[in-house]
Amino acid sequence: MHTLPIQIRFNDIDQMGHVNNAVIMEYFDLGKSVFFTAAGVPPEQGDFTVVIVHYEVDFMTQIHFRDAIEVRTGVRRFGTKSFAVDQYVVNQKTGQVCARCQTVMSGYQRSTGRSATIPPDLKQRLGAEEFAAPVRPEIPIG
Repeated sequence: MHTLPIQIRFNDIDQMGHVNNAVIMEYFDLGKSVFFTAAGVPPEQGDFTVVIVHYEVDFMTQIHFRDAIEVRTGVRRFGTKSFAVDQYVVNQKTGQVCARCQTVMSGYQRSTGRSATIPPDLKQRLGAEEFAAPVRPEIPIG
């Protein structure tokens, strides 16, 4: 899995004294952006790109201002035109999962405005060990 440390900002904290759930979604988006760039698929590259077609999020435990957290991102499975991405916001000190996101992404061809087959070289890059999600993550859940 790809790991990205997150710096919690002052304005990420809501009136309840923890990171707002909407901000956690931004952490997941940042994790995906850095993940795809590291895999050689920056969002602005060429006619082919990937788009989100579905996601599910579970918020397990609160995140506070002084918590050290990271977003872990990896690809779980591939289809012909889509693939599943697993992400976790993890407390670096305790290893506990604070939130998890499962996203289905589709290949997309900008010139036609239609879904597109995931190229074999992209599957190969995203399937590499450093980008693969574990089938059963050994991460304590909430």
